[in-house]
Amino acid sequence: MTRRPAFAVDETTRKAVADASNPLASAWVSANAGSGKTFVLARRVVRLLLAGTDPGRILCLTFTKAAAAEMAKRVFATLAEWATLSDAALRKEIIDIGEAAPDAARLAAARRLFARALETPGGLKIQTIHAFCERLLHQFPFEANVAGHFDVLEERDAATLMVDARRRVLARAAGHRASPRAASSIRWPWPTFRRCSATVRAAATC
Repeated sequence: MTRRPAFAVDETTRKAVADASNPLASAWVSANAGSGKTFVLARRVVRLLLAGTDPGRILCLTFTKAAAAEMAKRVFATLAEWATLSDAALRKEIIDIGEAAPDAARLAAARRLFARALETPGGLKIQTIHAFCERLLHQFPFEANVAGHFDVLEERDAATLMVDARRRVLARAAGHRASPRAASSIRWPWPTFRRCSATVRAAATC
């Protein structure tokens, strides 16, 4: 079996990745799905930590739980690997991510990043936008005018409650003569409401 050669990254792409992951730069990354945006963002987090940023001050927001989990996995995998590398190997890794050649003190600091990230209260904040907003509401319920101990309704549970609510409305309407006014009260087209009402009445007589 012939082994496929490793994918070669050109210098232009390397420079773009290094520039986008530079903690001192404000960057906007736009690319197709699967092109490496998560890789760049994870590397930026690692470089922020290497630069001495407090892990508790880093916030990464994504749209999906899967993307948040993947980013956190990549960051922690890199830091865990750094904790066990030799000086020469770790020095090469740090240079490869776009940093200057580290001295002995910086190598030691890089090895401690994994433990430092794990020990941060609440951990690294790599989460979805929904989770971030939920955390804000829990922290400031009075200002947001919401209950202090609320729970977020999952989409599946919301769909189940909606079906149950419609069933109860139709069951109540089955005992009365269907009318356009009753249909408008639940925002259904009159023909649809009339058919559903008739179906419920027929089922009730079975």
